[in-house]
Amino acid sequence: MLLDSCLCSIYITCLGAQSRVVPAEGYCSMYGICANRTDGKVLNCVNATKAVKPDTLFSTRIQSLCPTITGDVCCTVDQFDTLHQQVQQAVPFLVGCPACLRNFLNLFCEMSCSPNQSLFINVTSAKQVKNITTVDGIDYYITSNYGEELYNSCKEVKFGTLNTRAMDFLGGGAKTYKEWLAFLGRQANPNEPGSPYLITYRPDLSGSSGVKPLNTTVYSCGDPSLGCSCGDCPSSSVCMGSLLPQSMTETSCSVKMGSLKAGCLDFSLAVVYIVFLCAILLWGLLYRTRGRTGFPSQTKPPKNADDKLHSNNNGNVPENSVQVPKAASSSIVQTYMSTFFRRHGVFVTRHPLLVLCASLLVPILLCIGLIRFKVETRPEKLWVSPGSQTAYEKQYFDSHLAPFYRIEQLVLATSASGQLEAPTIVNDNNFKLLFQIQKKIDDLRANYSGSTVSLADICLKPLSTDCATQSVLQYFQLDPKKHDDLGIDHAKFCFEHYSSEETCLSTFQSPIDPSTILGGFPGSNFTEASAFVITYPVNNKVETTGQENGKAMAWERAYINLVKEEILPMVLAQNLTLSFSSESSIKDELNRESTADAITIVISYIVMFAYISFTLGDRPSRLWALFVSSKVLLGLSGVVLVMLSVLGSMAFFSAVGVKSTLIIMEVIPFLVLAVGVDNMCILVHAVKRQPDGIVLEERISNALVEVGPSITLASLAEVLAFSVSAINPMPATRAFSMFAAMAVLLDFLLQVTAFVALIVYDFRRAEDGRIDCVPCARLKSSTVAGDNGGHQRLHFVARYMKDIHGPILGYRPVKFIVIAVFVGLAFASIAMSTRLQPGLEQKIVLPRDSYLQGYFDDLEKYMKVGPPLYFVVKNFNYSSASENTNQICSINQCNSNSLLNEIARQSLSPETSYIAKPAASWLDDFLIWMSPEAFGCCRKFVNGNYCPPDDQPPCCQLDQDSGSCSSNGACNNCTTCFLHSDLHNGRPSTTQFKEKLPWFLDALPSSDCSKGGKGAYSTSLDLSGYENGNIQASAFRTYHTPLNKQTDYVNSLRAARDFSSQMSKDLQMEIFPYSVFHIFFEQYLSVWKTAIMNICVCLGAVFVVCLVVTSSLWASAIILIVLAMIVLDLMGVMAVLGIQLNAISIVNLVMSIGIAVEFCVHITHAFMIGIGDRENRVRQALSTMGASVFSGITLTKLVGVIVLRFAKSEVFVVYYFQMYLALVLIGFLHGLIFLPVVLSLCGPPQKTMKPIEQSQTPPSNEQT
Repeated sequence: MLLDSCLCSIYITCLGAQSRVVPAEGYCSMYGICANRTDGKVLNCVNATKAVKPDTLFSTRIQSLCPTITGDVCCTVDQFDTLHQQVQQAVPFLVGCPACLRNFLNLFCEMSCSPNQSLFINVTSAKQVKNITTVDGIDYYITSNYGEELYNSCKEVKFGTLNTRAMDFLGGGAKTYKEWLAFLGRQANPNEPGSPYLITYRPDLSGSSGVKPLNTTVYSCGDPSLGCSCGDCPSSSVCMGSLLPQSMTETSCSVKMGSLKAGCLDFSLAVVYIVFLCAILLWGLLYRTRGRTGFPSQTKPPKNADDKLHSNNNGNVPENSVQVPKAASSSIVQTYMSTFFRRHGVFVTRHPLLVLCASLLVPILLCIGLIRFKVETRPEKLWVSPGSQTAYEKQYFDSHLAPFYRIEQLVLATSASGQLEAPTIVNDNNFKLLFQIQKKIDDLRANYSGSTVSLADICLKPLSTDCATQSVLQYFQLDPKKHDDLGIDHAKFCFEHYSSEETCLSTFQSPIDPSTILGGFPGSNFTEASAFVITYPVNNKVETTGQENGKAMAWERAYINLVKEEILPMVLAQNLTLSFSSESSIKDELNRESTADAITIVISYIVMFAYISFTLGDRPSRLWALFVSSKVLLGLSGVVLVMLSVLGSMAFFSAVGVKSTLIIMEVIPFLVLAVGVDNMCILVHAVKRQPDGIVLEERISNALVEVGPSITLASLAEVLAFSVSAINPMPATRAFSMFAAMAVLLDFLLQVTAFVALIVYDFRRAEDGRIDCVPCARLKSSTVAGDNGGHQRLHFVARYMKDIHGPILGYRPVKFIVIAVFVGLAFASIAMSTRLQPGLEQKIVLPRDSYLQGYFDDLEKYMKVGPPLYFVVKNFNYSSASENTNQICSINQCNSNSLLNEIARQSLSPETSYIAKPAASWLDDFLIWMSPEAFGCCRKFVNGNYCPPDDQPPCCQLDQDSGSCSSNGACNNCTTCFLHSDLHNGRPSTTQFKEKLPWFLDALPSSDCSKGGKGAYSTSLDLSGYENGNIQASAFRTYHTPLNKQTDYVNSLRAARDFSSQMSKDLQMEIFPYSVFHIFFEQYLSVWKTAIMNICVCLGAVFVVCLVVTSSLWASAIILIVLAMIVLDLMGVMAVLGIQLNAISIVNLVMSIGIAVEFCVHITHAFMIGIGDRENRVRQALSTMGASVFSGITLTKLVGVIVLRFAKSEVFVVYYFQMYLALVLIGFLHGLIFLPVVLSLCGPPQKTMKPIEQSQTPPSNEQT
């Protein structure tokens, strides 16, 4: 697109003089055209003649363009025609703001034709051309006020096609009037656009006499008679009441105490905690006072209870057996559960083979569903809810307009190499390297279904000819010969004049903004850039079968291989760095991640299996007895049951059509194993605690009665926690939760059936003296004598819990310290959790060794532009009866609060709106293109057909060698599509709009008319059924500011949503924002609401389950409080470690409730079935279940979790190692320190019930 600022440096036909012209009214400084430069540009004559009176026709023509010029003139017809020809190139840029256009035209009309030309124009330089003296330089005197007002009227005028200011094209990006006028007056080199002679604008009169600077009327852009839109003139008084950008920075409440400043929440929590500490101290003082006055502080346990608790004299009772008298909660549910588990234990012991076969049959049959097993890897299908608003918006955008193009990108950068700053990359050697890279990519061929695919076959081609490659090489039109001829200085020149120099245009005729192809530059100093950013846009298609983008994906794979194998070594040899990506890179790397941590997961399983075998077995006094007492086969069998439950879960959901994910395949087996091992340890330890003197059948049933209810409660809580997470609409987390819930449920059922049967077989093997893993072999009875049955003295952990841990927690000062510390941590965690940031860093979900890690680092470091942002208007009614046109557009006569005007206003506050530029508007450009003032744009032949601008065929003859197009007179009879009288208030009728819109969209942009819509707006409208006066969808493109952090993406989406919602409400139109990243970040707009809802629902559900199972509101409330504190502490740790809040962490938080239940319910259940006062029952609970919770739950999870520290994927390290490790430690501390203290202080009172039905057993050996 020839967006040519030769318009800006309009070389009007003003002339020079051989000698100094005496300034006088009615006299010229130059008059007539005397010669031409070698490049064809006309040169004015130096001629101090008197102004000439034009004929009536010529006068009318002059006043049609220059209404301020009346009477005599200082220009000939040829000069005026040249003026007219040149200004027509500037008109499309400025016609949207009539005041600016009028002022701009007046500047050159006065210079070219003013009858008083000699008063403000002085010819300073002349040259001989064919013995004729021609103008070579002039001084143009103006007042500084005139220059300032001229610049102010035009400085904010937009050129919407490229989301930039018209000043970037007509003024080289000038920031002051002096810069603008210097740009307009520079003398063009041969064959370059610009003035044929130097025009020096002088705002001062030093050294001049008789000069009268030009100071004609300058119209303000806010002048009602020539009103510009608010987008082009935001300072206009009519624009001040428009919608202002809303600040995204929420005002936070704070309290200031001297030099310290604290948030209101932090301060409030600190005050409450201090009050709480004071209450604890007061409580302690009252307790001591009561103790001194003789009041009992606690009820002593009955003597028989104390005797039974500490009695170990019975020879039939092993040391690790703790006798608990017949006391338990009077819960009906507990009674039925105890009865069920006793009968179940008897049945399994008597029919182990039947139970084993029947229980294994269920998951084996379920595994048939694996034939429908599929894995979902598409990110948009994993992390986007199907019913989400952004998913609908993306589908609407893709189907009505066009899918956003695929992006292939290279980032070539210099390295600091010990320096403070990286050196510039802008030098000849690096350009030559870039040309070599470009050639390799152009020559790349990929194979797809037997045919070859090149970049030219799949790339985006706006004008259907050349690829829209975004590269610094475009300043040389991707031609190394031009680079050799012009050198590096040409590139540096184009950095500053990319939009105004034809020689800087790309191969697809569009300006290339240096901020999009360079990186690492300070401010706007592009020559100091330290990175080249090369982007290859590739056509994208809506996928229905998955094969629509097959060619592009095949080329992308070949492209990545080329970069890795050939281009990367070339770059490294030049001491540069290279990062790269393709559209399919993330998907491919996620697929690779599925195998990257396979070894880590296998090692985790092996370590956990080894630990299971160790902790389930005994430590006999004789070495040979170890072969009998070990539990390797039992542990291996338990792992197999876990895998069966996982496979059964996957098979079940595969059968019903739910696809699996990579996270499911990697995490759930580990998770279920960690949960399952806990129950295995608890079951085996419970059987071991039973006295030796009773039969195995009684030991199994007693063990199930003792731990069955708490295992059931813990498993139900875990299943419930995952089931609650399944309400999360995020497909990946929803599938994970469903698979996990089913796997945990199957694992629980297999543990209380198949694993119990395996325990029966294992204990019979041990009693029979058979070797573990080789049960057919048997040791002599003398070898295992004394170690039979695996009942040994207490393990040191059990002894510690009984003799050290419990008594220490019994001291009152220790209790007060524990309460104070844990409550303080909870309060601190509440304060820290408010600092959790939403998001999920892309680098975290990728393998650590992925090439995309460096790419994302470079994007954050070097990119200076953000992603495109589209505002989509649905059902735009363009009929004359509708106000929609003026409610959207941003040129003159548009509403001050129109959509595009407000977008422009939002761009003035990018730090809050995240909008960097005004929007590219097909509607504005179309209305300007149709305007009679833009006389080079919408034109027609005599027969009514479309007539292109004069610099396009068939109006000119194209020279294939030079690429220039010389006029051939074929379009001399073309006229503008409309006269002013044909339009109603400057707007087309419904019929005119309908007829000319296709012309506009097919019109090629060029120097004579830069507003053609082909390429720029080809995919901005859905013309389906537009003949009825309604356009279903139209998009207006702008850009976000650079988004470097996850919070930037979230806040930018929120800002765009809020803005669109407000505009939809104000304009009564349906408007929505769309950007490629929106679909992945919508979840974070409500992530806190989702997290709180999930956590609260899960806590409530667990509370209900506990209440039903225990029938104790008191105990259930304590469990609920402890679980809430564990979750709060985990959130506090997340904030400290910088773990973000997202779907994965929400699932982990909810899952933590289910896992934390294990640290609480076993201790609480043991406490409730104990006898005596609270202190004694706490000691009983720690003695019976403390060791199992520590070795069977805490250490088991620690062993598996620590291995994940060495995973290659950061997501494992952050969201599974760090969070799980924190959960295990926090759960352990709360379950074995805080909970026992709370129970000893305010636990539920003891309730007794009638003895549960038992098999015949010696009274001294009974155990509930």
